[in-house]
Amino acid sequence: MKRILTLALAIVVVLGMSLTAQAKKRYVIGGGPAGGTFQVVANAIQVFGPIKSNADFSIKAQSSGGSTENLRTVNAGRSQFGTVYAGEVFLGRNGKLTGDDNKYENVLTVGYLYGAPAQLVVRKGSGIKSTKDLAGKKVGVGNAGSGAFANCERFFTHMGVWDTVERNAMGYNDAAQAFGNEQLDAFWLLTAAPAGAVIMAAQTNDIELVDVGADADASGYFEKYPYFGKLTIPAGVYRGVDTDTPSFFDSALLVANAKVPAEHVYELLKAIWSEAGLKHMLEQKKTFKAMSIADGLKGINPAATPLHPGAIKFWTEMGVLK
Repeated sequence: MKRILTLALAIVVVLGMSLTAQAKKRYVIGGGPAGGTFQVVANAIQVFGPIKSNADFSIKAQSSGGSTENLRTVNAGRSQFGTVYAGEVFLGRNGKLTGDDNKYENVLTVGYLYGAPAQLVVRKGSGIKSTKDLAGKKVGVGNAGSGAFANCERFFTHMGVWDTVERNAMGYNDAAQAFGNEQLDAFWLLTAAPAGAVIMAAQTNDIELVDVGADADASGYFEKYPYFGKLTIPAGVYRGVDTDTPSFFDSALLVANAKVPAEHVYELLKAIWSEAGLKHMLEQKKTFKAMSIADGLKGINPAATPLHPGAIKFWTEMGVLK
């Protein structure tokens, strides 16, 4: 009899553990291609101690094509979190993505991560001083499905060169390698600086950055796409680049599917934007020095890119949202 009771108790314990495990939500966070900062974001959130030990949910980082792919997978619920550029969130919500009039309304903003500048890398002495000089050149334009590719297409089309360049759709690291092997004349990135792929290219090549900021200014790009900001990539960020380079940037945002419970989004924010969480992010990459409570909603217009209810609760508590 005692044995039967012991066995019954063991079964109850196992079943209880099983039910608890089943109750724990498993969420996917979309990252990006190798060599980009999006994947670092996803990996960093996945491995942070308080996230790993959370009793209510777990996070699995998953590589992806980048911003545009993350927008679509988060909207469809195939991933529950992701990093998406503010421009993609805005255009996608309003059915204005290039060649795609679908409205991605299930993607809600969680918080601001960092600013991602456009970077157009060429060889020193190539004679390529402007985007227009790329006509007839072999250019790495970002991998399909990425925010880099979408923004490259948008900017190059605006500048009148999209159909005049020999386009090579590839990830940052692959582009840097092809550039090093002289298979490309230039490659484009939209990611935080310093970017690992550009550092890689500068190790074996004398490089320059094209002044895309001047091109954008002169062509009316900021008037047409007002969600972009202006910045300068400082001299010395990359080996051999000894002058400041004007550029423009989009904001990388953490987003969530609208169906993710508000409490879970709140718990994730509370962990990652804690003092320990921000320290952890900065340890993964210096880019994340841009993350802070004060700038948690930097450049975010809730009317244009609505916040997740869990984000509203958190940022209101923090005094950022009034």
